[in-house]
Amino acid sequence: MKLASLPQGRDGRLIVVSDDLAWYADADHIVPTMQGLLDDWDRHCPRLEALAIELAHEAIPRKRFHEREACAPLPRAFQWVDGSAYVNHVELVRKARGAELPDSFWTDPLMYQGGSDDLRGGREPISLANESWGCDFEAEIVVVTGDVPQGVTPQQAINYVRLVGLVNDVSLRNLIPGELAKGFGFVQSKPASHFSPVFVTPAGLGAAWVGGKLNLPLMVDLNQQSFGRIEAGEECTFDFGVLIAHLAKTRRIGAGTIIGSGTVSNRDADGSPGRPVAQGGRGYACIAEQRMVETIANGQPVTPFLKNGDTVRIEMRDAKGRSIFGAIDQVVGQA
Repeated sequence: MKLASLPQGRDGRLIVVSDDLAWYADADHIVPTMQGLLDDWDRHCPRLEALAIELAHEAIPRKRFHEREACAPLPRAFQWVDGSAYVNHVELVRKARGAELPDSFWTDPLMYQGGSDDLRGGREPISLANESWGCDFEAEIVVVTGDVPQGVTPQQAINYVRLVGLVNDVSLRNLIPGELAKGFGFVQSKPASHFSPVFVTPAGLGAAWVGGKLNLPLMVDLNQQSFGRIEAGEECTFDFGVLIAHLAKTRRIGAGTIIGSGTVSNRDADGSPGRPVAQGGRGYACIAEQRMVETIANGQPVTPFLKNGDTVRIEMRDAKGRSIFGAIDQVVGQA
């Protein structure tokens, strides 16, 4: 089942979307908002699944679905946290800052709590007031949970995943070192994140969703050129069960919590940090990784961070080439 939100009030209006992303049916007569669904999942989900079947069979009134009209599936959430499922990315970015990677990072995931009051749609522009801040995209997988009890195991935690989607977790790279040096984490260097137009239930992903991992390529374009074709299931050090259990170690998790994978990242076949798509590699899901590889090879980075007017597209397609979540397709524009 595929779900989205159209702009209405602060929390959007829930709709069910067809598998091909061409049509939708209003769902607000069942439950008005995505958060309302997550708050009472067992009650509302069967009725929405029935609505999705009726939509697929054209048995109910339907309307054309346009991705550009969708807001974030959850325009605001009670919690948005980002993890470090792809330790290769963490290692490369830390090297770029001159920081070593502790061995514990391979066994104990990183996680930070982001701002969840302003979650933006996949077609909204990336607001950039100052290009010197070093704006970067970060293409990631996200899950949305139901209510999760404290102390769940990673195996149990998978059962609390309600929805899966994509996010561009925008970073301001040149602000990060100063903030982290204070020892208190990200604030200004992590502006609003942008989410795919559609979120999908794990069952709707079929065989691509296995063991808390999404096993499909993540496609990233920068200025209409291929920048990343990264395999999301490979080198995923921590599956979402591990990330959820990590967050729930000392407290309960509320329904509607969004958890990010961290930037999807692959090494090259020879174990090196990877090659750009233009050189036959899988490329990268953020600019910082390509800059790090350029520094290793040439002593300095060449690829600039985002400038006003640049475009970013993030998408995932199924085995038949069909878009699963819709595309995050943005232009960088002055705030």
